Amino acid sequence: MADPDIRARARPLSPHLQIYRWQAQMASSILHRATGMLLSIGALALVWALLALAGGEQRWQAFTACLAAPLGRLLMVGFTWALAYHLINGVRHLLQDGGMGFAIPDFVRSSWISIIGSVVLTAIGWAFVLSHWGQV
Repeated sequence: MADPDIRARARPLSPHLQIYRWQAQMASSILHRATGMLLSIGALALVWALLALAGGEQRWQAFTACLAAPLGRLLMVGFTWALAYHLINGVRHLLQDGGMGFAIPDFVRSSWISIIGSVVLTAIGWAFVLSHWGQV
C-alpha cells in the first residue's frame, strides 16, 4: 500500500506569479482587472460630485477643494488613466473576441499599445483640459 503523502508530493505544483516571467500580456491582464476596480471606486466619486452639485454652492466648493488638493489631482489623473486604459484594452478584447490578434506577436503588440496608448491618451486629455480651462 502506497503512502498517500508520497503521492501528494510527487504531483507538480501549479505555476504562480513567482514562477512566471513578467510579460506585457500578463501586465495588461492584471491592469485590466485593476482598472475595472478603480473605475468602480471612481464611479462613487462621481456620485459624490453629483450630490455635491445638487447640494448647493457650499458643498460644491468643498468638493472642488478636495479635488484641488495634491492628492485630489493625483486621483483625477489616475482615474483618467484607468478610464483610458480600460477603454483601449476593452477594444483590444473586443477585437480578440472577433478572432483577431491571437498570434503571439500581435498579442504582445496589442498589450503594449494598451499600456502606452493609455498614457498618451491621458497626457493628451490633461493637456487639453489645462490649456482650455487653466489650472484645475
